[in-house]
Amino acid sequence: MRRLWLIPVVLVALFIPVAVMASGGEGGFDGVVHSIEARYHVRATRIPFLGLISLVSSAATQEGVGDLHVAEFDSLPEPVDGVELNRMVEQKLGPGWERIIRETSRSGNEQTLIFIHPEGERMGLFVLDLDGRELDVVQVSVDPNHLNEKLGNYSHRHGGTDHESDKSD
Repeated sequence: MRRLWLIPVVLVALFIPVAVMASGGEGGFDGVVHSIEARYHVRATRIPFLGLISLVSSAATQEGVGDLHVAEFDSLPEPVDGVELNRMVEQKLGPGWERIIRETSRSGNEQTLIFIHPEGERMGLFVLDLDGRELDVVQVSVDPNHLNEKLGNYSHRHGGTDHESDKSD
């Protein structure tokens, strides 16, 4: 009689893995890439040693950029429907991601999607760029404060003059 509480625990323990497997699996970067591969019957080209490259970029930018993921589709066999592509990306990225840019050419064969996702002190950035039959997918984690500080080191030039040098003492 005392072990009856085990029955609900065992049922929940069995149900959770089945629910996860039935949910269609992965989301995020890999989910988007696998959905594109399945929909257009192509394989993404991945950059060899990207984990090492990501580690080096993180060190080189003093943790400003990290967790780099890149996939490239060189020759899609058919034109891509921009609306369908946008819907697929939104679905696979999940609810925490917000699209901030969707730029589509008049002909519809070029499209850029940019999504952001808060990650505590950091920001997830997902970029998808379609150019005809070529498609690039990039995801990276950035420290916005660090990048803003680094970008502030550069002055903007207008009309060939550096405004910083125009100041008189």
